[in-house]
Amino acid sequence: MRAASLVLGLGRSDRGDDGVGPAVVGRIESRLPRGSGVRVLAQEDPTTLLDLWEGHDHVVLVDAVVTGDPAGTLHRFDVGADAPPLPADTLARGARAGTHAFGLATTVELGRALHRLPARVVVVGVEAGCLDLGAALSPPVAASLEAAAELVWREVASDVPGCAG
Repeated sequence: MRAASLVLGLGRSDRGDDGVGPAVVGRIESRLPRGSGVRVLAQEDPTTLLDLWEGHDHVVLVDAVVTGDPAGTLHRFDVGADAPPLPADTLARGARAGTHAFGLATTVELGRALHRLPARVVVVGVEAGCLDLGAALSPPVAASLEAAAELVWREVASDVPGCAG
């Protein structure tokens, strides 16, 4: 049986704004009714995504990104199998990259090439400011948590039985 949605927060809570993904998915998890069928995970390493999103029809990834916009700015990217390939620099300057710069954009395009990318994948990116080891979320990123969680919720609410959004 396929799960309707997977909400996955990428990042490390001990690396400043890199912890935004786990912080946002924690807020989503608290809103979901028991037995909703929506799977929620926090994960540090994007190299595991190919296995984690297998069997899901709809995936929402939350991660810190660095595009040059002010810290706390929200971004939304459609990157699923039905979307066009990502340009080489999209998300490439992301706040975090997993093992030896193998980051989110690389994982998405590898999944596309291997035909292991779900049809509906949305990346909710939160512009990072501080990525220092041992730091907490910066004030602008902390202030964006509710808006980011609301954006993610709008993506998955239709997959929650009895939820109108």
